Amino acid sequence: MIARIASACLLLAALAGPASAQTKVESTAPTLAELLQNVYGPHGLIVDSEAVLPDGSTHSAHFNGAFQSEFGRINIALVRQLGALPIPSPASGFTYAFDNATGTFIRSTQSFGPILADRAETIGRGRFAFGYGVQQFSFDTFDGLNLSHIPAVFTHDDSNLGGGRSDIITTNNAISASVSQSTFSLTYGATERLDISFGVPVVRTSLNVVSDATVRRIGTASNPAIHFFRDPEANGTYGSERTFVAKGSAAGLGDVIVRAKGTAFKTARAGLALGLEARLPTGQAENLLGSGSFGLKGFEAVSVTYGRVAPHVDIAYQWNGPTILAGDVATNVKGNLPDELSFVAGADVGIEKRLSLAFDVLGRHSTDALRLSSSTYTPVGSQPFQDITFGVGALNVMSGSVGLKANVAGTMLVTFNLQFKLNDGGVRARVIPLVGIEYGF
Repeated sequence: MIARIASACLLLAALAGPASAQTKVESTAPTLAELLQNVYGPHGLIVDSEAVLPDGSTHSAHFNGAFQSEFGRINIALVRQLGALPIPSPASGFTYAFDNATGTFIRSTQSFGPILADRAETIGRGRFAFGYGVQQFSFDTFDGLNLSHIPAVFTHDDSNLGGGRSDIITTNNAISASVSQSTFSLTYGATERLDISFGVPVVRTSLNVVSDATVRRIGTASNPAIHFFRDPEANGTYGSERTFVAKGSAAGLGDVIVRAKGTAFKTARAGLALGLEARLPTGQAENLLGSGSFGLKGFEAVSVTYGRVAPHVDIAYQWNGPTILAGDVATNVKGNLPDELSFVAGADVGIEKRLSLAFDVLGRHSTDALRLSSSTYTPVGSQPFQDITFGVGALNVMSGSVGLKANVAGTMLVTFNLQFKLNDGGVRARVIPLVGIEYGF
């Protein structure tokens, strides 16, 4: 039975499915995960030069910067965000309990349950709940910094030696990252106190980068031929600006979720459920469709019913295995994807017979996340330029959520929800809309 349910979910998922004043250079990367590192080409940011070295060879003007060497690690931040995104809850909006007096199953709650959280109630032995939800994410900030304006400085090799090595390249980088996630879910009441659920996401990820680079001749102002961008359309003049563009998109199956939830404690008004969720690395990590690592999440869900109001609290710990996104995609070397502690607290309220309201506060915590902050770089004898700095530290992500569930016909529910950020930690979208349906049978 379970194998057939999983096959049905997978089958449904399979059916879904600016130029500068000077020059513009478009780059392509083998995969989305390598796009940021390859925005300037496979060899990095190299400008043209007519300088001749003492050995007679032409100077290779290579510049280094944290944007290229470190910003590629935004892939980890993106995938951690995707891996932690609360999918529409596979907990059914209709829950039932066996009534010994009548010998039939009756509804055990008045509201239709949470949207991005879980509750202690199970759906009832032998019952099914099918769900489908669509979420759209347009990421616009990274630790509070606007992704459409990320300044970064590139310095010359051996910049401490002065002279021409004092020259720098300043860049203004605009990054557009968006994800559309469609999730199919199926929950089966294996017993009156145990639910088995499957979640199958279909993901489309788009990533675009525009980097406007400018040569700052700190040490070579009198000789522009040492560091310049050659403009083939202007008779090879010594240009100072160039725009680099890299873009790509991918679509396919995300990381499949399999989980079990069992009621550990239950009274007429309250309940406690414990569960275990496995994340399978079925999404292509190299194209940012999945995490690339096996994950296990243990969770508990507490819910209490006071007439039409049902508060709930979920606490979970996510363990993650190694993934190429935390290592090196090009060489297939894996690193560890950090673990996370998460919680959801909120309530669902039965407004009337066919309508319920759900609201939540969602939080995530990690102790060793990639962090981004603004800084400045000041060359000797010059003005300061805006730059970025990367580090590793604690990450706290807080979000709010509010939505409605409407019983449009029989046991069919339609869901509308908005998730919004409450702080700036991590890679974030300002607002995340969700539309979904659920059918119980």
